[in-house]
Amino acid sequence: MSKTASLGRSEVQKEIAMNNGVAQSVTRTQPLWLLAEVTYRCPLHCAFCYNPTDYDKHTQNELTTEQWINALREARKLGALQLGISGGEPLLRDDIEEIVVEAKKLGYYSNLITSGVGLTEKRIQAFKEGGLDHIQLSMHDITEEINNFITNTRTFELKKKVAAMIKSHGYPMVLNVVIHRYNIGHVKEILEMAEALGADYVELANTQYYGWSLINRSQLMPTMEQLQAAEKVTNEFREKHGNKMKIFFVVPDYYAERPKKCMNGWGEVFMIVTANGDVLPCHSARVLPNMQFPNVKGDSLSYAWSESDAFNKYRGDAWMKDPCRTCDEKEKDLGGCRCQAFMLTGDAEIADPVCTKSPYRHLIVEAIEEAKNPVIASQPIIFRNDKNSRALMEGEFADRVKPFHALP
Repeated sequence: MSKTASLGRSEVQKEIAMNNGVAQSVTRTQPLWLLAEVTYRCPLHCAFCYNPTDYDKHTQNELTTEQWINALREARKLGALQLGISGGEPLLRDDIEEIVVEAKKLGYYSNLITSGVGLTEKRIQAFKEGGLDHIQLSMHDITEEINNFITNTRTFELKKKVAAMIKSHGYPMVLNVVIHRYNIGHVKEILEMAEALGADYVELANTQYYGWSLINRSQLMPTMEQLQAAEKVTNEFREKHGNKMKIFFVVPDYYAERPKKCMNGWGEVFMIVTANGDVLPCHSARVLPNMQFPNVKGDSLSYAWSESDAFNKYRGDAWMKDPCRTCDEKEKDLGGCRCQAFMLTGDAEIADPVCTKSPYRHLIVEAIEEAKNPVIASQPIIFRNDKNSRALMEGEFADRVKPFHALP
């Protein structure tokens, strides 16, 4: 362990203890949730990964342990309460135990978001002793064939062993299952598997089309009929089994009539620090043009949150165009996702195309229809890996990215 991680009650704790962990200068908004994307390296190659397709250029110069701990301290002083430790695969870093220890000292509720690859008895015991509160494990299907296909790995049996390990160490069993065309017909069996594993929470997270999933949109998108059938199965399972296992069914944006309030509002609640130190208000923000994002190597998180142009750009509603500007629902969704609006329309200030009031709603309708086209849908999946990331940056797969106004 580093010297910082073994100091006991940190100086930052002493400074912030008098105000319940929140600095006196906190304003109307504060970053309640800090997501630490500690690395973009990953042993899985998921076709739906939300990481940017050009992640390969962001894998250089990852933050050091000390830089991460400093970021945790700064965010806590701003008021952050929850810490997500994510990636890529965070367990590829050997300092996660130190980060967990410091997070506990600072008073975070910490959550490790993992594929399970790299989790051993020794590490999970260290996490337990260090104060990690929560582990979220990704699962992919009830069949080895689909699990291994969609991740382009052989990890099916490993994930079941990791699930048992998490349960045996007294953690809440939290499973995240990304739903797409290849597994949406298995929802009943997935829920039965989750119940057999002793899951406390299951998130059936229908694919949202950002990052790698946007490039593979036509290959992954289910039909409306498949989605409705899966939701029906989920509701029937809830009715039959009660609330012993909490189930969350996340509807895909493309099949909604109104957009979500993305990240609960730009720069309102969420702050993301990426592997190389960029500070973002949402996962995909780097696709937006003419935006300079702060970086913890040279900027404080206080500056990033309160003063930077990037975090202030889409706060509130002054930036809105019609129909959002005059819409009586704008406070509910704040116009939806700025990144989705830009990638699909080329205008980050237009209504999110998933909204039926958007002049660009036809782009969503066309995407849904394209996914039904057997010729388009049968195109090979472009898996998330370093080779494909570099190829995309070099202009390959131009036919797949041509419809979008930025590399996803």
